[in-house]
Amino acid sequence: METSLRIAIAGLGAVGLKLAQALDAGIPGCTLAAVSARDTAAAAQRLAGLRRPVPVVGIDALEPLADVVVECAPAALLPQIVEPFLRAGKTAVVLSAGALLGREQLVELARAHGGRIIVPTGALLGLDAVLAAAEGEIRSVRMVTRKPMRGLVGAPYLAENNIAIEDIREPLRIFQGTARQAAAGFPANLNVAVALSLAGIGPDRTQLEIWADPALERNTHRIEVDADSASFSMTIENIPSENPKTGRITVLSVIACLRKLGAPLRVGT
Repeated sequence: METSLRIAIAGLGAVGLKLAQALDAGIPGCTLAAVSARDTAAAAQRLAGLRRPVPVVGIDALEPLADVVVECAPAALLPQIVEPFLRAGKTAVVLSAGALLGREQLVELARAHGGRIIVPTGALLGLDAVLAAAEGEIRSVRMVTRKPMRGLVGAPYLAENNIAIEDIREPLRIFQGTARQAAAGFPANLNVAVALSLAGIGPDRTQLEIWADPALERNTHRIEVDADSASFSMTIENIPSENPKTGRITVLSVIACLRKLGAPLRVGT
């Protein structure tokens, strides 16, 4: 008899709630086992409509209840969420990819105990092509991100550099630098850039521009890769979720990732 993977969700925002509902509706090979949230009482209310009730617990109580944790929480909580699972030789699906930078000990912890960290594709496309190209030589990776203003307001980089975008009337470039620098300045916005850098040539060689555009309704990413095996470019326009910092496709990417864990046929790298 096939054994289902027990899935825990850490964080019940726009992504976490949709993922809980999808697991409750049914993802082959996976069962929703537990959820954690900052406000456990409010989280329990939000989950009241599930067909199969699950415990809402603190972060520290998740690991004994599940085989896989999906991190959908603020980036600062990443170590607290994933370390117990990695130490137990389990799997952590990480959405806050930017929080992995500077925390190489998490990868070492996974290596030492037989655990695994998975960064899903999220709001990007073409990571399979980048991963394949990285087996040869990638000469450059450049990404240009354009976002509606509401998806960027509150970013630490804007406050630190006194950049006001609320009243702009035309596109404004607000950042140019590396993926590592972007992850520090825009921790809730640029996990996609870090995922791209981890698939390719690293966060210090992956170049990034960020534009605030008052005319946009969708988060737009354009990627250009030059490698010895291929040169390619990709563009995606993501419809924002209830949280304007996150695209609707993000949770669908996590669902596809979980479905792939136990699938008899896996398509893509």
